Amino acid sequence: MDNRFAYLFAGLSEDRAIALLEMSCDELEDPSERYVAASRMSNFPPSDRGIQALIAAVKNADDSLDNRIVRRKAVETLGRYKATTAREIIQACLTDDDSYLVENSAWALAEIGCDDADALATMTATLEKPGQSYRAIIQALAKLNYKPAIARLEPFATHDDPSIASAAIAAICRLSADNSRMAEVAAFLQHENVNARRGCIQDLIDTHYYAAIPDLARCPVSIVFRLRAIRQLAEAGMAEAVLTFEADVQPYLEQVLRDRPSDITFVHAYDRSPSLEFTISELYSTDFGRCYLASQKLLDNHAEAAGPALLETYRERAHNDYGAHYHVVKMLGWLKYTPGYDILVEALNNATPQFQKSRAAAALALAELEDDRAIPELHRAFETEIWDLKYAALTALAQFGDTSERDRCLDDSDWCVRAKARLL
Repeated sequence: MDNRFAYLFAGLSEDRAIALLEMSCDELEDPSERYVAASRMSNFPPSDRGIQALIAAVKNADDSLDNRIVRRKAVETLGRYKATTAREIIQACLTDDDSYLVENSAWALAEIGCDDADALATMTATLEKPGQSYRAIIQALAKLNYKPAIARLEPFATHDDPSIASAAIAAICRLSADNSRMAEVAAFLQHENVNARRGCIQDLIDTHYYAAIPDLARCPVSIVFRLRAIRQLAEAGMAEAVLTFEADVQPYLEQVLRDRPSDITFVHAYDRSPSLEFTISELYSTDFGRCYLASQKLLDNHAEAAGPALLETYRERAHNDYGAHYHVVKMLGWLKYTPGYDILVEALNNATPQFQKSRAAAALALAELEDDRAIPELHRAFETEIWDLKYAALTALAQFGDTSERDRCLDDSDWCVRAKARLL
């Protein structure tokens, strides 16, 4: 479980969280306290007391919004606990009027495991109801391997929402053990809708569709989604002995880590050559497809003016915007813009979780500057447990002709870092 953001609820003990869950709304100082308690519980190891408190919270039928969001979060936490004793009460939530509670219940049952035919039929029947979170329900049915759902999933394969269509096609392939339609799912990697792109990545992972790895590497979404997908597919494929790291994984993994816009399949286009100011502003888009297109235009059309403009936007906004920060860091390296050296060193050492992807980008960008001052900075990167930072630092140091970290990394805790070290 990822606990990097546990500090948001720091100081709230398990005993206090349970006590808050057991309070009535009238006893609370703030109506959100029970929701915070239900969220905080996932940071503690499962205990009988905690599970019973969460089950009681789910059973609380008060229809106020504050209580409804507590029930949703309590079901989610029970799913994270894989609490089999909560299965019956969660199954009962599948017929609730709260569609978000139904969604969380389907997800939780998929996490816990459920082979109750009546419950699975009820879950399938929710697909007949309007306003449901169809994608989440479809994914749960696939994970629970409920083959009788196949016929009901077929109409969703042509749903207007591409993320729902993607989930349905992938679920049908998974339940029927027939991947002949998975190319339809992979095609969503180049959809103009960013949510469709992100959603289909998970569908490709769930179906172990290894043929999509090259297309995943070129998909215009954040590097975080692509690295996660390639790693998970690689782990599964190598375990099944159908993939090898050097031939089937490394080229695409490193293509994503370097993350050049020329290696991305663009899904957007400009109807005229954009100005420098507009292109810089596109680096702040939440759709990384626009960011990659803008990065390429900066390299193609504004290479001479881009360096100073990137420093200016960094000072004004990008230093505090983790998406734009990442793209600025990469661009400074590709432009070989030496006045950006201090920004790259700062990014390399930025331990704030939201800026993590900028650290590996900074390591590679420093190698592009070819400034030997970066070598000791890169060596310090191995003091972390962040796999992609260490992998990028190995790559960057190799560009400087330095392979002295190889031996240490042969015994690294991460398999990707070990594999990279063996190939140096």
